[in-house]
This record gives sequence, C-alpha cells and structure tokens, in this order.
Amino acid sequence: MTGVAFPDTAGLRAEPGSFRDPGNRVFHRAGEVLRGLDERSARDWRALAASDFFRDLLAARQVCGTEELFPTPVDVPWAAVLRHERIPFVSHPYEWSYGMLRDAALLHLEVLRAALAAGFTTKDGSAYNVQWRGARPVFIDIGSFEAARDGEPWAGYRQFCQTLLYPLLVQAHLGLDFQPFLRARIDGIEPDQMRRLFGGSRRWRAGVLTHVHLHGAMQARTAEDSTSTVRAQLRAAGYSRELALATVRGLTKLVRRLDHRPGESHWSDYQRTCAYSVPDRQAKEHFVDRAVYATGPGRVLDLGANDGRYARIAARHADHVVAVEQDPAVADALYRALRDEGEARILPLVMDLADPSPGGGWRGVERAAFTDRARADAVLALAVVHHLAIGRNVPLPEVVDQLVALTVAGGSLVVEFVHPEDPMARRLLANKPDGLFPDYRREVFEALLAARGRVVGRTELPSGSRTLYQVVVGG
Repeated sequence: MTGVAFPDTAGLRAEPGSFRDPGNRVFHRAGEVLRGLDERSARDWRALAASDFFRDLLAARQVCGTEELFPTPVDVPWAAVLRHERIPFVSHPYEWSYGMLRDAALLHLEVLRAALAAGFTTKDGSAYNVQWRGARPVFIDIGSFEAARDGEPWAGYRQFCQTLLYPLLVQAHLGLDFQPFLRARIDGIEPDQMRRLFGGSRRWRAGVLTHVHLHGAMQARTAEDSTSTVRAQLRAAGYSRELALATVRGLTKLVRRLDHRPGESHWSDYQRTCAYSVPDRQAKEHFVDRAVYATGPGRVLDLGANDGRYARIAARHADHVVAVEQDPAVADALYRALRDEGEARILPLVMDLADPSPGGGWRGVERAAFTDRARADAVLALAVVHHLAIGRNVPLPEVVDQLVALTVAGGSLVVEFVHPEDPMARRLLANKPDGLFPDYRREVFEALLAARGRVVGRTELPSGSRTLYQVVVGG
C-alpha cells in the first residue's frame, strides 16, 4: 500500500476509547483519524497491508480505508502511523437495532474467517470494532489484526460472546430487548448472568449449551490453570487453524439462524394511524425539503424518525443523516428497509430522547455521550416536542434548549409544535392532571424559539392544529 506524507504532529488528541491495546492508539488531528503503532504492531500491519485478503476486504468496503503515512516522524513514540477514513457518525451497540447487531456480528465473523484463511487472526471480538456507513457495517479496528498461531484459540471469543452473541440470544430466545444489557455494562453480558437466564430447559435452545454453559465451564477451568498451560494443552490436543475456521463457520451458522424480528408495537403503523391528513403530510414534506436544502450539505439529525420518511427527504441534500427512533421494532424495520435499499447515508439508531445515551466506560468518557457526538447542521424535531413536554413532563424551555444544543451555530432547527387542541396532544393531556401544563401554548413556544435563534420559516399545516418552524440557531 502506498504511503502519503505525514502531517504536522501538533494538535494531536488521544481518542478516549482507545487504550486497551498497548500496541496501538488512535488519535485525532484536524479532522483526521490517526493510529500510532509500536514495533510489533507495525510489523503486523505491514504484513496485513501486503496480503491479498486485506486488499479484498478494503475493495469490498468491509473494513475502513487505511493507509500508512510516510515518513514516520522522529518526534513521536511510534514505529508507524496509519490514517483511517473518518466514519460519518460513531454509534454504540446499545443504540443499534436487533438487525444491526446481527449484521455487525456476521461482518465480524466474515472478517475473521478471511483473516484465518490467510494466516491472520484478530486480537479481540468486541461489537465496538464495528461502525456504520449509513446502513452498511464496517470493521474499524485495523490494529486488531495479527499473525495466527496454531494451538491458540481465538482471543476475541469471549468478547464476541458478551457483546454480540449473548445479546442476540437474549432477544431471540427470551424476547427481551438487548439494548439495556449492553448499556449497563461496557464489556457486555457475563457468562454467569447468561447461565442464570438460560437454566433448565432453556439451555437446549440454539447456541446456549455450547456458547453459554460449556463456555462458562471452560472459563472456570482456565481460571485454575495458567494461560500458557491451557495453550499447551490445546496444541497437544491438535487445535489448529482448521478447527478455528470450523468454529467461525459454526458461529456464523448460529447467528444466521437468530434472525429475530421484533413484534408489532404501538408505533409500528404510526404513519397510517396518526392524525396527519394527506395535505398535512404533503405540506410537511415540502417544508422539510426546503429547510434542509437551504441549510446545505452536512449532518442532519432526525429525532423521532419513525419509518424514515423525513430522513429520506433530508438525505437528498445532506451528507449523512442520523435517524433516531425510540421504538426498537420501528428502528429495526427502518434499518432492514435501508439495508435492502443499499442506503449509505442514513444511520438508524434506537434511543429514548428523554434518556439519551450517557458517557460510559473508563472515567465516563471511554464511550462518548450521545449529546457530545450528535451536533448537527440541521435538526429535525417533528412531532417530538409534545411527547417530551407533555408525555414525559420535561419543561418546555428545557425541551427547546436541548434541541438548540444539538444544532451547530448557524445551523437549522426544524421543529413542529402540536397545539393543545390537536387530537394527539389532547390524548396525552387526558392522562395528566388539569392545569399541569399552563405554559404549553404556541405563543410561549414561539417566544422560546425567538430567544434562541432567528425564525426564518413558518407554516401552518392545513389541519390548523400544527405549526412548523425553521430556526437558524444563534442567528
């Protein structure tokens, strides 16, 4: 692989989530993503870069674009420096739908299969090694590749189970959303927790006996023996690359069987059952299209994306769109549709806007909070405000403040206000004590917007009970 000139090293910022492998570290500089490698990692990288299988993965866009920078500067403590392509938006596995997690697992296994066949392996198997170009997964941990050694099992098997396979088993076999499990523990679901969930007759469900109960027994044995003793025993037993490949094929077959589709939910058919008339929807689509076009290219954040109708409109003009939907079933249906369309600009995520992803991991910054990652050139908040202000009792000024905070200075906030007399607002208010929301009025909302930006567009939907605004934040 040809190199490029190394940039000035001033202004490097370490990636907080890159410290677990002492052999390499990711840094940022002026919008670039760089990786420093020690001597051993540099040798692994150069062997990898010269291999046909890695070039094939790059050509298929299954791994992130990577090139070595030449010459390596003398004033950095690394033997080599790589530059990676920049992923449009960094998301976390607990923000993915079931189909996304399953496709991430399948990509991870496909990359590992190709590596093993060529004499390489990966050091770990974390779900965090995968990111997304729209609805297409991409393997990003280039520093994870190293030469395979006979007699040694895949070092990433435990991580793969805890962050990918176990969450899939929990949702496929028990019908429980996996996202809270992964959000609660950065290292995923522990085997002993899985054994408690899958006791009795549940142990006979697909994948459970081998990858939960036998895995736990092997871990207990490993804890009693030294790592070198276990490796020696595996070599003596004839553990080989062929057996490792057979394990990967078995895992792939299992994950493909776990094609669970979340059931219907309250929001699954929202576009058909909501209060919008055809003229309302057409007016809304036209307003969104004009507002995003006027904002220009960049990132669009669609909050409450539902089936992705407005995310698709935004994608006509934006570089990429992050479509956030609270309902996992709806988000999964959107993902599958986007995947089947080959959409590379829209990334669907599962998230409750009243409880967005916090910072997590070591010192609370290893995994950045959603609000620290998600600032956008245009924010769509359509049919969202009333759910937060009435449905979740968030004070209206705080709802507006949060929407403004997610919008870059000079960017556009496209927001819909559902009047108190609207059928949906009336339904929400019917479950609340009288007089609880005296400030939920259009004139109050407009004053809040005017205090935080410049209203450059406004339209009343034909039904007369909803108003759309385009606000230039800080303008």
